[in-house]
Amino acid sequence: MSPQTETKASVGFKAGVKEYKLTYYTPDYDTKDTDIPS
Repeated sequence: MSPQTETKASVGFKAGVKEYKLTYYTPDYDTKDTDIPS
């Protein structure tokens, strides 16, 4: 993995952490196929 790609992925991960937690700690949340990275 190149440093450029790694940095981009890291930034995207950090940006999505809050939304991820809010989403997955909702009891009635329905999972989707797109929620799990392939």
